[in-house]
Amino acid sequence: MSTRVKSAADETFLQGKEDLVSYLAQGAKPADRWRVGTEHEKFVYCRETLKPVPYDGVGGINDILNGLTQFGWKTVEEDGYVIALTENGASVSLEPGGQLELSGAPLEDIHQTCREVGSHLEQVKQISDENGVAFLGMGFTPLTRREDMPLMPKARYGIMKRYMPTKGNLGLDMMFRTCTIQVNLDFASEADMVKKFRVGLALQPVATALFANSPFVEGKPSGFLSYRSHTWTDADPDRTGMLSFVFDDDMSFERYVDYALDVPMYFVYRDGKYIDRAGHSFRDFMAGKLEGFEGQLPTLADWTDHLSTIFPEVRLKQFLEMRGADGGPWGRICALSALWVGLLYDSTALDAAWDMVKDWSVDEQLQLRRDVPKYGLKTPFRNGTVQDLALQMLELSDQGLKARRRHGASGETEQGFLATLWDSARTGETPADRLLKAYEGPWNGDISKVFEEASY
Repeated sequence: MSTRVKSAADETFLQGKEDLVSYLAQGAKPADRWRVGTEHEKFVYCRETLKPVPYDGVGGINDILNGLTQFGWKTVEEDGYVIALTENGASVSLEPGGQLELSGAPLEDIHQTCREVGSHLEQVKQISDENGVAFLGMGFTPLTRREDMPLMPKARYGIMKRYMPTKGNLGLDMMFRTCTIQVNLDFASEADMVKKFRVGLALQPVATALFANSPFVEGKPSGFLSYRSHTWTDADPDRTGMLSFVFDDDMSFERYVDYALDVPMYFVYRDGKYIDRAGHSFRDFMAGKLEGFEGQLPTLADWTDHLSTIFPEVRLKQFLEMRGADGGPWGRICALSALWVGLLYDSTALDAAWDMVKDWSVDEQLQLRRDVPKYGLKTPFRNGTVQDLALQMLELSDQGLKARRRHGASGETEQGFLATLWDSARTGETPADRLLKAYEGPWNGDISKVFEEASY
């Protein structure tokens, strides 16, 4: 989740809806300027106890963040607490329960973004060895109860913690007990954004199946392969889901703005403080009628803050965010970026992907979103399964990556980053399926073994 840093946007006041639309439209850029931004979250736990690591104390999150400064990271503070780090366009930030997130810099290809991920994981491993902690790559914490998760000292999380239970039963689980992988991608125009948004939304459940890696809750199988994905189905219907309007003929930057304006607010940030306005209307803010801010207009920073509190399966800012994957190992982090870059950054692959999904009904898409967290690649779809869709999706992505002709230091193409996904798609086994087999077999029901299996 984004970390607030003061900028010129705090001084840019919005005069009308056209300013909101213009902000999104300004994200369009020519293909030679398209970049790849990879994000991933991971759980931090104590090696000795397997419990989550609190913010304070020896070896706590504060020590980890400060320890990373030896690698050139600069600290960002809130009320005297270090809550994030920045360096060369990248950041390290905290999720509500202490999950550590790398938000990578916008880079030119998958080779670069995977090197960035590798460098970061090497850094945190060095820090973890010094502090007696370790990092777990899964989509849902396999052992810890919700009430035993720590709360990080970011005021926006306190607001969300109070508000989430009023909207759904699993919002706090989403906040405190999940980790994801995400990739941020560019668009050339409004029309290009719309096509990429539609393909991304339709195929997001297939990506969720390929990356399913959260089968355990509180030490036992949950009945889901991606419990992380399931939490989003009962978190907050105002700001989550598949956004069926994206497939309407009038989809545009303005249409997304209208949607975002109707999503209730969480907060307003002023003078370094988060002011609770959960449930209030950004439309009222635009009209100078927001309670407590009567006569005041929002700034561009208020708008970007608001956009960051909307959580659909694909999110639009000045780029598109693919948000459907569970946290996982190093290779899977790189694989997610490769999957979507291959599909969305090559025009032939994008056209073929749109042909693949354009006749899917809204009901079919919702059925996929509902069933994939439980059944993964075995989810039925029309006359086949999601496994069949995954094989099609990977074939198109592979072709797109081949056409990009982006080579690594040894001459390898970006196609190699799909290898772990091809393995799942061909065998029909997700990472979660394999963890469950181990739990029921050689682990003999000992959930502690997953920490050996899934740690970085």
